[in-house]
Amino acid sequence: MELLKKIHREITPLSNEDSFLVFDRVKDFFDYPVHFHPELELNFISNGKGIRRIVGDSIEEIDNLELVLVGSNLFHGWEQHECTKKNIHEITIQFHNDLLNSAFLGRRIMKPLKDLFDRSAHGILFSEEVTRNMAPRILKVSKLGGIDYFMELFSILYDLATSRNQRLLSTTTILLEDFEHNKKLKTLYDYVQDNYSAKMTLQEVADIMNMSSVSFNRFIKKRTGKTFVEYVNDIRIGYASKWLIERDLSISEIAFMCGFNSIANFNRVFRKSKGSTPTQYRQDFSGIRRVL
Repeated sequence: MELLKKIHREITPLSNEDSFLVFDRVKDFFDYPVHFHPELELNFISNGKGIRRIVGDSIEEIDNLELVLVGSNLFHGWEQHECTKKNIHEITIQFHNDLLNSAFLGRRIMKPLKDLFDRSAHGILFSEEVTRNMAPRILKVSKLGGIDYFMELFSILYDLATSRNQRLLSTTTILLEDFEHNKKLKTLYDYVQDNYSAKMTLQEVADIMNMSSVSFNRFIKKRTGKTFVEYVNDIRIGYASKWLIERDLSISEIAFMCGFNSIANFNRVFRKSKGSTPTQYRQDFSGIRRVL
């Protein structure tokens, strides 16, 4: 339960109409709270010796260069830890877990990719040799456009699928299973997703769930490790994070669109969740961003 309190479901900037999302940025401080999302994520880091990586139940200090594939809904995060380096270069590639459907992945030639995605449920660390060989292609991909962009990312994933000396990171993949399969939790999530911009009360949502307010309060605390207000704010901050990156709107506009009636409260909740102000967060994501 202590671990669950630190995990939030991130709303990524990848819409249903997109295929891939690439962030390419250089930072002097590297810290991402533990989170999860349905999208798969390929994460490349250079000059990051001493950063601590968390993937599932695996916690390790990384070297200067690493490449990790994180599977759908597998929780993960990074901490500055012992890293004293500046100019840490990170490239993050996210893509939908249903980008390639089961019929396509069922073709014989696609078996390496299907197996790769299956293994990613544990998180995969690629060897230093493979990472060094792939680095020039990963560094180049954010500068491509159109079908070249899509095909090169597809090719990178296929080559990683057939690479040697891959290592699975997490021994378990079941911690977040309740989120995907618990009907009441899904009802709660879907309702908050549809109404996060409006005022919501605990009693109102308890009625939707056909539960008393007392039972609902116990339910959400047990299942998420959060109070109702904390849970709703996590969803709202997820959307705020997304819009700070991809929309040319003022911070106050984003705050009100996400359901916060006070900019001061928004700033306070955002800082608590993300460890930075909304302005700092937007600046952190000011590198190259490509969506196709």
